[in-house]
Amino acid sequence: MRKPSIALSLEGLPIIGLCALLTLALALLGWTFLAFVSFVLTALVVNFFRDPERVVPAEPGLAVAPADGVVVKVGPAVDPATGEERTVVCIFMNVFNVHVNRSPVDAEVTGVVYHEGAFINASLDKASEDNERNEVRLCDAEGQAWNVIQIAGLIARRIVCWAEPGDTLDRGRRLGLIKFGSRLDTYLPPTYLPAVSEGQKTAAGQTVIARRAPEAEKKAPVRKKAAAKKAPGNKAAAKGDKA
Repeated sequence: MRKPSIALSLEGLPIIGLCALLTLALALLGWTFLAFVSFVLTALVVNFFRDPERVVPAEPGLAVAPADGVVVKVGPAVDPATGEERTVVCIFMNVFNVHVNRSPVDAEVTGVVYHEGAFINASLDKASEDNERNEVRLCDAEGQAWNVIQIAGLIARRIVCWAEPGDTLDRGRRLGLIKFGSRLDTYLPPTYLPAVSEGQKTAAGQTVIARRAPEAEKKAPVRKKAAAKKAPGNKAAAKGDKA
């Protein structure tokens, strides 16, 4: 799995370069106002594709947020991967949030499933079923299934997924991004309880969104952290129309 070293998502470099080139061209032509507008646009694009490092909690039995944003739903919902009712934590990302997505737990990727769909406002509940989306199905060391769903929004037109079946992800490891406003739904296994509430802000890879239930904690085996397997970067498992 690729790890950026310049605090920016590499997918954003072509767009940033194009905006910067346009700003320079307008400035050389003497079109001051348009050059200023283009400069502001370039700054906004750079802000959107930023990818800061995060301090991932090491305590066992935790799940971290897969995305920056605001929690818009915590409650029961049917997991599309299993058909079972589970607790889901839904996080909405606006255009000012970091849009790099991360794994909530140490887990192996068991499947990546892309669904075509619409592009309604991602903060609405029906976006989970109607919008373009990409499921990243995970299995943790205890054999429990997780489902992290990248959902495109009203402005977002491209989902990028770097994770592939068979990859082993550390908690907080980057797994993809969604361009320009979107949503992440995380379906928890039955042994985990939500640790966030609606309206709460989250930081991907850092904010704890769920904890293993006390009774499950007692039964959990002592284990060593699995080494992360390198996966080829710059592979999109799901793509919509380009923004």
